[in-house]
Amino acid sequence: MGEFPDFQYEQAAMEDGALRVVGVDEVGRGPLCGPVTAAAVWLDPQHLPEGLRDSKRVSARARASLLTRIERHADFGVGHASPAEIDALNILQATFLAMRRAIAALSVPPDYVLIDGNRLPSDLPCPAEAVVKGDGRSVSIAAASIIAKTTRDAIMADLALKYPGYGWDRNAGYPTMCHLNAIAKLGPTPEHRRSFKPIRKILCPDST
Repeated sequence: MGEFPDFQYEQAAMEDGALRVVGVDEVGRGPLCGPVTAAAVWLDPQHLPEGLRDSKRVSARARASLLTRIERHADFGVGHASPAEIDALNILQATFLAMRRAIAALSVPPDYVLIDGNRLPSDLPCPAEAVVKGDGRSVSIAAASIIAKTTRDAIMADLALKYPGYGWDRNAGYPTMCHLNAIAKLGPTPEHRRSFKPIRKILCPDST
C-alpha cells in the first residue's frame, strides 16, 4: 500500500460494469459521546482531487482544504446515528445505520459501494465491497473519511458550546484524561453514550 490512496478499486468496479462507485467511511466509534458519523462520496473520475489521504493523517487545516476540493466535483451524503441509537443498537449496528443513511443521502444512487473495514452493513441498495484500511487505499473512501471527520468535528465543537467544561472542541468526545476528569467532576450529559463502560460505571457504580 502506497503513501496515498488511488483509484484502483473504483476502476476495477467500473471495468466490471459499475457506472457510479461510491466510497463510504465513518468516524466516531471510539468517543464516549456524540454521534457516529458516516459519509458516502462519489468522485468524478475526470476530476479526482489531488492529495487525498486518510483524515487521521492530515491536520484540521489540510482537511478543510481537501474538503473544498472534494466538494467541487463530488456527490456526497452524510448520515449520523445518535447516542441513543448507539445505546439501543450497539456501536457496530449504529455505525452501519449511519452508513446506510449516508448512502441514502446521495443525490444519485450508487451502483457499487466501497466500505472501509472488514464487514458490510446489511440492506445495502447495491453490491458492495469491504476494504480493510480503505481510507489509505481508495480515494473515494479517503474522501468520505475527510467529510465524515470534518462534519463530526464541527458537531462536537457546537456541542462544546452547549456543554462547556468537557473540551469536546479539542477531544471530539474521545476518552482523553481531560474528558474523563470532566465527566467525574460534572457528570455525564445527554450526549454521552450510556452503554459505554466509563459512562455506565458512573451511572451504575454497582454494575459489573
